[in-house]
Amino acid sequence: MLGQRPKAMDHPAPTPAPSSPPPVPPEPEPPLPPTRWQRFKRALLGGPKDVQDPLLFQHISLAAFLAWVGLGADGLSSSSYGPEEAFKALGEHQYLAVFLAALTALTVLILAASYSKIIEHFPFGGGGYVVATKLLGPRWGVVSGSAMTKVARLSRIALLVDYVLTITTSIASGGDAVFSSLPESLHTLKLPTEVAVIAALTVMNLRGVKESVTTLVPIFLAFVATHAVVIIGGVFFHLGRAQEVVEHVRTGLNHDLQTLGTFAVLALFMRAYSLGAGTYTGIEAVSNGLQIMREPRVATAKRTMFYMAVSLAVTAAGIILGYLLMGVSPVPGQTMNAVLASKLAGSWHLSGLQFGKWFVVITLLSEALLLFVAAQAGFIDGPRVMANMAHDSWLPHRFSALSDRLTMQNGVLLMGVTSLAMLIYTQGSVSALVVLYAINVFVTFSLSQAGMMRYWLMADTRRKHPDWANHIWIHAVALLMCVTILVVNVLEKFAEGAWLTVVVTGALVALCLVIKRHYRGVFARLKRLDTILEALPTSGPLKELHIEKRKPTAVLLVASFSGLGIHSLLTVVKLFPRYFHNVVFMSVATVDSATFHGVEEVDRVREEAETALQKYVDLARRMGIPADYRMSVGTEAVAECERLATEVAREYERSIFFAGKLIFERERWWDRFLHNETAYVIQRRLQFAGLAMVILPVRVLE
Repeated sequence: MLGQRPKAMDHPAPTPAPSSPPPVPPEPEPPLPPTRWQRFKRALLGGPKDVQDPLLFQHISLAAFLAWVGLGADGLSSSSYGPEEAFKALGEHQYLAVFLAALTALTVLILAASYSKIIEHFPFGGGGYVVATKLLGPRWGVVSGSAMTKVARLSRIALLVDYVLTITTSIASGGDAVFSSLPESLHTLKLPTEVAVIAALTVMNLRGVKESVTTLVPIFLAFVATHAVVIIGGVFFHLGRAQEVVEHVRTGLNHDLQTLGTFAVLALFMRAYSLGAGTYTGIEAVSNGLQIMREPRVATAKRTMFYMAVSLAVTAAGIILGYLLMGVSPVPGQTMNAVLASKLAGSWHLSGLQFGKWFVVITLLSEALLLFVAAQAGFIDGPRVMANMAHDSWLPHRFSALSDRLTMQNGVLLMGVTSLAMLIYTQGSVSALVVLYAINVFVTFSLSQAGMMRYWLMADTRRKHPDWANHIWIHAVALLMCVTILVVNVLEKFAEGAWLTVVVTGALVALCLVIKRHYRGVFARLKRLDTILEALPTSGPLKELHIEKRKPTAVLLVASFSGLGIHSLLTVVKLFPRYFHNVVFMSVATVDSATFHGVEEVDRVREEAETALQKYVDLARRMGIPADYRMSVGTEAVAECERLATEVAREYERSIFFAGKLIFERERWWDRFLHNETAYVIQRRLQFAGLAMVILPVRVLE
């Protein structure tokens, strides 16, 4: 019953009053030295951070450049496999690569511009999840006949699966880049290497976002530098062939139009364009990760989006043109980027040194490492999506909690584990992963654009923004592009493995429905406790009562002011009549992912907790009970509660602590998972420290 989300309780079965007063608790023991596991955890993940430090948010937030590295790398790294898939799909009609490069760059810029609009109107982050929830409806099928409300949850689940596959695809593609330049005898090490990389990134993200991003800056810069050389060498050094290329395009186009027909050529081109969908998969990352941006967040995020859009548009279009101008074709065991770099620089010599081969190795290594960096987007944004869903009760509430390193530890661990499972299941096959990846990415993209179109068409929006027509067109064009790419990929790749994405996403939707139904049912059954408020004195003069700290004191662990906490107070009075002279209301205000937006939010959490505690104190005094409160702010309820309880026990020598625990009539394993065992954990910790604690039964009837 700690934290910002109260856990309601029902009336416990009556228990006879004790025949003799409870024993006086002994003096609390001093804190024990850290165990070996605790020392190892601190060495691995670092020490805890203070959420009340006014400089904390400046320290852990990202400026535009670091955000470009941490989030933009996801988009930029997709140029390692997206353009290749699109170019391969052209087959013998490679002259269409000129148009493909232009449309690829245009698509990147349009999608980036549309997400910049989302950043403006949803400045607290969340991207496609928030757009779908706010504009398309938060529930699935609750409003009968509304297609918009039915697909809103699909957007959330699709986005979550998307980030799992972001990690897996990036790592697998990076492994391909590394091992394509190594002897075939070493290829058996590819999968173990990829597993080790996911494990390392998981640990880095448990330490904190900024720590993990700063470590990867040199890799990002190496990729930008080497690929700038490849694009400039592959494209701009061949501008002298411009007339030849134009003639080749004109001849090929005339021939295909006469032999295949206009529709067939257009279908061929759109198929190649759509199968290059991997190029655009990281564009949404910036709008989802707004919480980690430095103030002013919107300006920082839009600048980050600009950096990412320009770099990705230039890189992807440049690589496609480089394939065409350098005459690159697929080579077994190598990526096409490796072939392009080898054709361009493999024969470079300087003073008898073959530095060109080293340049190729460095280029491929930077590409592989950037793909590993791109997995950061999944580790940064995936847990945030889970936290948003946990706050809406679609996932277990524990996924919204922050660790003492201010990371969403549960979400990071789950992302790492599921990514490892997907990697092992597909044996690191990029082709299989990209098929799974593209479907959910463009489901999310399409729903985001549809939501923004609905936003601009609302009457209130049109009144506030008379120039709404100047804004809606970007989302209309982006929606058309996204739907086209989605439909083509489903039709082309469904039988090749895309069906698995549909099955996994559908299973997650069903799971979220079950979790939401459970929470809704429990809260509805416990809501009747609030009727206690109607029978209590809420006004009138407060009695002059004095705390006597040497007399027996009941320390009641509470959260927000509600019937739940009042019921707990009445239960203590009933079970121990005329024994306790004082009551102290104790609360740990938990800062979680929803409130962790800045030091002002932490102050707001503190003020809300103090206001609720003061209401409890006033109520107890009106009932003739001397009362006071103690509170603290932290990210982990159990550890903070143990620290605060130790202080209270020193102040009130004869104190006994009370907390509630949900007791279900027919308890099942998911009840224990969805409703954590906080009360029992606190009881064990306090009893080991020599403090007495009583668990009040919280009955939840069927």
